[in-house]
Amino acid sequence: MTQSIYTSEGFSMQLPPGKIPVEVLKEVIFKNLGAKRGEVVQGPRAGIDGAVINIGNKALVSSMDPITGAVERIGWLAVNINANDVATFGVEPAFFLSCIMLPTNAEKATVETISAQMNKAAEQLKIAIIGGHCEVTPWLKNPIIVGCAMGISDKGHFVTAAEAKPGDKLILTKSAGIEGTAILASDKENKLKKSLSAKTLKNAKEFYKRISIVKEAMIAFETGEVHAMHDPTEGGIAGAIHEMADASKTGVTIHEDRIRVEDETQQICNFFNIDPLQLIASGCLLIAVEPNSAQRIVKTLATNSIDSETIGDFTSFPEQRRTVLRGGRFAELVRPKTDHLWRALAQ
Repeated sequence: MTQSIYTSEGFSMQLPPGKIPVEVLKEVIFKNLGAKRGEVVQGPRAGIDGAVINIGNKALVSSMDPITGAVERIGWLAVNINANDVATFGVEPAFFLSCIMLPTNAEKATVETISAQMNKAAEQLKIAIIGGHCEVTPWLKNPIIVGCAMGISDKGHFVTAAEAKPGDKLILTKSAGIEGTAILASDKENKLKKSLSAKTLKNAKEFYKRISIVKEAMIAFETGEVHAMHDPTEGGIAGAIHEMADASKTGVTIHEDRIRVEDETQQICNFFNIDPLQLIASGCLLIAVEPNSAQRIVKTLATNSIDSETIGDFTSFPEQRRTVLRGGRFAELVRPKTDHLWRALAQ
């Protein structure tokens, strides 16, 4: 939780774990963006996880993300999480760079493990690893990887998370809390195995295999009538829906009973007393589409073995973000203050 603290320069906000609050992005980060260049079509903006730069008749889409809350499979995650952000533009990720920071007790074997994981993930997605940096960083407790993925498209042939329109249907692929489920099952296994069965934990750890959304993003985009796409990461599905609506200046109504929560996710969330809709959710995709195209996209995804469901609608009332509860009552769509992964990891 954030709080105000007094410094020699006055009151200052103490930041929570995870993503910087959007008000800090707007008040600080977005006011310090260097020189303006005409090639930049899409620069930094809340709710949009990448940039678009025009180069001749082509567009370069790039995105950057760190992997900080996971230890196992960190290299594999770094490639996939960054590739996902590029894919939400409807652009196939093609290149990857990384900055690998290691704790002081790291050995050569740690570098080998991370590099092998990155190589495997990149090969699966047909991504070339084109450079980066690797160092031992004093006082660091666990490895951190900051990745950057890039893709190339024809000029203007992309979407962003900011183009959802009132009346659009909102489609969700797969289920809630995929990445958080895998992280907690792996990093908190010793604690969880006291209450969860070995089979449940094994299945939960396998959720890592579901984290890429590149395939479904490209299928949806190529099927047509997609206005916007966004992959829920920190803040989970609830946070990502707000980010999409914020960027698009719309309201939204979602139906709680249409959001799929796998049994493994629900059991882990019950154990840590956290909300699956506020748990880091890489692996699912939010798609805003023309109303008449929603069913066609859902069917097309199904023929490619990807589960999806129309979970709600965008509206003309930006101040109204609602959830239809299972009993039919309306409630305000929760806006996460911090991802519930951090709550669980702190226990």
